[in-house]
Amino acid sequence: MPRLNLALATLAAGIALATPAFAYRPFDGTDGDVAGVGEFELEMGPAQFLSTPAGRYIVAPATVLNLGVARGLELVVDFKDFLGVEPVAGQPRMRLLDTDVFLKSVLRRGTLQGETGVSIALEAGPLLPEIGGNKNFGAQANLITSYRWDALSLHLNTSAALTRDQQLDGFVSLILEGPHDWAIRPVGEVYTEHEFGNDTRYSALAGAIWQVRDGLALDAAIRYGVQPGSNAVEVRFGLTWGVALWHHEETQR
Repeated sequence: MPRLNLALATLAAGIALATPAFAYRPFDGTDGDVAGVGEFELEMGPAQFLSTPAGRYIVAPATVLNLGVARGLELVVDFKDFLGVEPVAGQPRMRLLDTDVFLKSVLRRGTLQGETGVSIALEAGPLLPEIGGNKNFGAQANLITSYRWDALSLHLNTSAALTRDQQLDGFVSLILEGPHDWAIRPVGEVYTEHEFGNDTRYSALAGAIWQVRDGLALDAAIRYGVQPGSNAVEVRFGLTWGVALWHHEETQR
């Protein structure tokens, strides 16, 4: 799910660097669809400034690579480049964080695939050791349920993870999109995430997606996050670009 952008994120102390690994710009969750067979999607964005108690960073960029490898099956690769604005004791200036590889499969074809009923997908895979970050493995699985009406699309994400710190983590997100045939459609998301042994985080996002043409979309959004003792405001800009690497014709039965 290229995205090339400038974004500015101002964070009050205490919000963790890591965010949910699922991707559908500009959200933290995703939808119940996958790239078509042979289709490649590149999501980049945003390049952003991040300030936390651990230091200040330029995140340039957050990247998601998607490839449709079979009917209803997509390979997803995520990573984020963090560049320290100033030296931080015990940390390298350059870090590659939030690294993971997932497979996303459509379990039930529905309105997102041009058919009837809910679309259901499962995205799961390992959280990989980070370069300059946590060296441990983790695992994550997300069940996505989507439905599209003429005026509204809803995507419910319910995720469970074993973090790189070997803690259980739960994540629930609801994405709302305006009419899909509008060139510029309003979007929003609310989510909550709880890592056992740590505080619960809450977040709300509002923005818009501009479908410039087939295979190219621009997005902009503002996210507000809160957990006990700290708040975060983030401005997101991004783009999603897709191209067919090879063509696949489905056999009619």
